[in-house]
Parts: sequence; C-alpha cells; structure tokens
Amino acid sequence: MPESVGVRQAQAQRTRRGVLEAAAAVFVEQGVQAPVRDIAERAGVGVGTVYRNFPTRADLVTAVYRHQIDACAALAPRLLEESASPFTALTLWTDAFVDFLVTKHGLGAALGSGDAGLENLHTLMLDALVPACARLLDASAAAGELQLGVTAYTLMRAIGNLCITGPDYDQVDAKRMVAVLLTGCRNTA
Repeated sequence: MPESVGVRQAQAQRTRRGVLEAAAAVFVEQGVQAPVRDIAERAGVGVGTVYRNFPTRADLVTAVYRHQIDACAALAPRLLEESASPFTALTLWTDAFVDFLVTKHGLGAALGSGDAGLENLHTLMLDALVPACARLLDASAAAGELQLGVTAYTLMRAIGNLCITGPDYDQVDAKRMVAVLLTGCRNTA
C-alpha cells in the first residue's frame, strides 16, 4: 500500500509541475489574466485539476513565479561550477533572468490589483535573486573580470528596465541590450 501512495504523490507532483509550466507559457502569450481553461488545455488536464491545485488565480500566479524564481536562483551556483569563467556564468545567468522577466508579462497589472496574495512576489524575487546575482558578481570581481562597484540590485534593476518590451522592442532586443550592458560592466584591463 505505501508504494501506491508514493506513486500517487509522484503523479500529483508531475501534474502540479505540468500545470505550472503550462501556466508560465500561457502567461507569456496572454498575461496573467489568461483564462484558466487555456492553462488546463495546455497542461492536458481539466479545469478542476487546476483549481484543486491552485484555488485562486493569486495562488497560481504566485506558484508559477515562485517556481521560476527558485529555478533561476538555483541556476547561479550550478553555472559557476560548470562555466569556463565567473563572467561567463554571469552572462548565462542574466540570459535566464531576462527569460524570467519576459514571462512576467501582465504581472505589473496583477501586482497593482490589490490582491493580497500577489503582494509578496516582488519581495520574494528580490530575496531569492539578488543573492544569486551577488554571488556571480562577487566571483566575477574576485577573478578580475568585473568592474568594481557593480551591485546585484542595481544590475538587476537595469536589466529589468531593459526588459520592458513593446510593439517595437521585443525579447531579442532586450537580450541584445542586456549583452551591451554586461559588456560595459566587464573589466577589460
């Protein structure tokens, strides 16, 4: 009997992860106010399954961004281990951070909606991602690859501003401008 409980729990986790991934994709396309039926369809589950896992839209939005924030934060130490240099790790991480920011399409309106369940997302992002970025910056500075005085919060804020997309400025443009920003932060001496 305990084995079947473990199988059910594993299936429930896969279903939840599938809903989170589907919701993230739908949020990129339609914003956080996208119909739940579109998310359910993308995940291959019924609408009831989405609501059983995430009773409110705020629960779903929070879970999607928490999942993405955790993944982005966990990426920093892995990239430091696997990359040829700390600055290469920083560059790869900022690319992932840009991808994360693009998925936030529509989140600004949701954060201003007054929904108490969404108010903690900005703090959550800062608490998890600023230390991850700082770790990469510290390693880059220690290796002599980064100009002194670049702080994680300031860099992330600049990247965030470069990621505000519009009709004549998309994700490709944002990535190009972030690359220019990083080049300016690099110590070339």
